Amino acid sequence: MQAVYALALTPVAETTADPCSYGFRPERSCADAMEHCFKVLSKNVSPAWILEGDIKGCFDNINHAWLLKNIPIDKSILAQWLQSGYIESKKLFPTESGTPQGGIISPILSNITLDGLARRLKEKFGNRPIGINLIRYADDFIVSATTKECLEEAIKPLIIEFLAERGLQLSLEKTRTTHISEGFDFLGQNVRKYKCGRYRQKLLIKPSKDNIKTFLRKIRQTVRKYRGIDQVSLIKIINPKVRGWANYHRSVVSKAIFSKMDHEIWKVIWGWSKWRHPKKSAKWIINRYFQSKGLRNYCFSGLEKQLDDSKKRYWLIHMSDVAIQRHVKIRQNANPFDKEQDSYFEQRNTNKMKQKKSSQRSVDSVIALQNGKCPLCKKSLKIFQNWQIRLRRSFSNGGNFTYSNMIIVHNNCNRKINSK
Repeated sequence: MQAVYALALTPVAETTADPCSYGFRPERSCADAMEHCFKVLSKNVSPAWILEGDIKGCFDNINHAWLLKNIPIDKSILAQWLQSGYIESKKLFPTESGTPQGGIISPILSNITLDGLARRLKEKFGNRPIGINLIRYADDFIVSATTKECLEEAIKPLIIEFLAERGLQLSLEKTRTTHISEGFDFLGQNVRKYKCGRYRQKLLIKPSKDNIKTFLRKIRQTVRKYRGIDQVSLIKIINPKVRGWANYHRSVVSKAIFSKMDHEIWKVIWGWSKWRHPKKSAKWIINRYFQSKGLRNYCFSGLEKQLDDSKKRYWLIHMSDVAIQRHVKIRQNANPFDKEQDSYFEQRNTNKMKQKKSSQRSVDSVIALQNGKCPLCKKSLKIFQNWQIRLRRSFSNGGNFTYSNMIIVHNNCNRKINSK
């Protein structure tokens, strides 16, 4: 039932959402929020002071009366969801305030609750407030300003008042005002300006130290937990974690950190190997668990027997092999439910698929179904990168970028269709 109501409420939430909000919204991600940070803070004339906002128990404290008054769905159904509580280990936990975390519709309700802060700032400081920028991901947000006094005396009281109307409080202990030269952590990444010459400064976004320590701790705990399994099984468990962390940070300045992380993970694997064979020499352990791959030595790997009695070798992936790719931020006013913006999302997802090697197979399959020809002009599609995805069922009508819903056309053919 929550899924049905969420389908109806999402287009409303997207249309009324703050343009600077990126959490739990379709076609938006953490990378968009970080790219927004770079755009507003990277210039020499950019604001230098940052308010790092932290809401005290956002999901747990939203005012039920405010939700019932402002959320445009059936009030009786919403009231039942808000008051029903949840059961864990055969024990009932009532929800007297806030929205139950983990519910399908809870992220949409929290987003609608926090939407409007950007408009409130605009009303107070005008249409083009100099240096004042709000960037929000779910309940984490930052606000920039040119002076510390502006943040402390004007913006912070406004945020406290805005949240109080919704039954929320700003955590004064965790909310800090920071200068950009000191840097701040946001969504697992550190944003800081470094001196570059006598008069210039350069903004660099890197994985934060806390995020690095947390990830390495999880890797060590995983390896310690699975000490008794073979190396192939261990590789299958660790590889998705390593690949996921690297892909999350691949759009920022992280190449040097990737190399350091590879070394730290290798030390963990070496400790695992030594623990399994405490009486064996280092040379014996290297010959058993580590091989050369290309120009790289001491790569952790293992052989697994296949159904046809052949053996397949699995390798522990290296973060340093993950290419750095700058993320292209989504337009602030982009709405996936707006029919006029279908072509924008088709172009955006086409560019994403061109960058991903994993998407090449799907593209090749669609082209094969079309007999290698563009369905609009009936000419060959073999021109490298000269193609564009169009959807049979448009994005605004619920279509998605799946194998059965895509057609591949020439760029020029696509432009002619869009112009008509």
